[in-house]
Amino acid sequence: MREVYFIKQNKEKWLGIEQVIQGKIKKNPDDLSSLYINLINDLSFAQSYYPKSNTTVYLNHLSSQIFQKIYKTKRIEENRLLYFFKTEVPMIVFEYRRYLLYSFIFFFSFMLIGVLSAIYDKDFANLILSEGYVNMTIENIKNGNPVGVYQEGSTWGSTIGITFNNIIVGAKLYLYGIFLGVGTFFVLMQNSIMVGTFQYFFYEHGALADSARGIWLHGAFEIFSMIVEGMCGLILGASILFPRTLSRFNSFKNGFKNSFKIFLSTIPFTICAGIIEGNVTRHALKMPLALNLIIIFGCLGIISFYYFFYPAIVNKKIKKQIKNAII
Repeated sequence: MREVYFIKQNKEKWLGIEQVIQGKIKKNPDDLSSLYINLINDLSFAQSYYPKSNTTVYLNHLSSQIFQKIYKTKRIEENRLLYFFKTEVPMIVFEYRRYLLYSFIFFFSFMLIGVLSAIYDKDFANLILSEGYVNMTIENIKNGNPVGVYQEGSTWGSTIGITFNNIIVGAKLYLYGIFLGVGTFFVLMQNSIMVGTFQYFFYEHGALADSARGIWLHGAFEIFSMIVEGMCGLILGASILFPRTLSRFNSFKNGFKNSFKIFLSTIPFTICAGIIEGNVTRHALKMPLALNLIIIFGCLGIISFYYFFYPAIVNKKIKKQIKNAII
């Protein structure tokens, strides 16, 4: 069948599905299941005969949207908050997973720029980290206490200040995505270059290992959350730039709704990072190295699993449930 005829034959049905997704037409779960089966059949046909066509891309996106719609119409018997973190956010992360990859690529690229800039420009650390901070930290390193800056102030006073600051940075990474993603790109660039410069600064002064024992106690949650927040900003920007078959406004509404849910999921990790930085990091060099590594890799393992691996597990589980329900 020629692609033009295939589109003409099914166009009205697909437009109807778009209206269901947007909430303009109400359907019961059984009707939604029938729509989903029909759409999957169309997608399979398109993948077989028009694998590189925009039609296939469009149908894949549409099937993902109706898939979420089906699952959300099911009765949620568990706690709403538990459902949000256990099911809803992982589903959305899985749908937008490529933006998480983009954010990671940007982060590591800019971090490398920070490292290289610090290597070839000896004043770069003063420019990025401030001369006062650099001088203070050099003095701490000479005194055998590279993480001395984390020992200033009260524990809970530091925790509140640090957490509030990290939430502000995360909000900027996300909300600046409204400027077509450019704002998010710029804020992510600033912070990533700072991380690279910061790490090379300690390396240059022979204190990388000791600094890492402290910095990455809270950094595992803090930096990973920052990358996920960058992902949210990129989703927001892409929803405006690439509306596909939706109106630009409806595309933005969908992008904002989904990205905001992902952003909210980072808040607990940001709070945990602030608690660790305010209460634990100051004791980093006094605790056994094994305990440092357990906390660092434990935190990294938890947040990596939640955003990288768990969404695929949830997606597979829900697809199986829907398939069984349809059958």
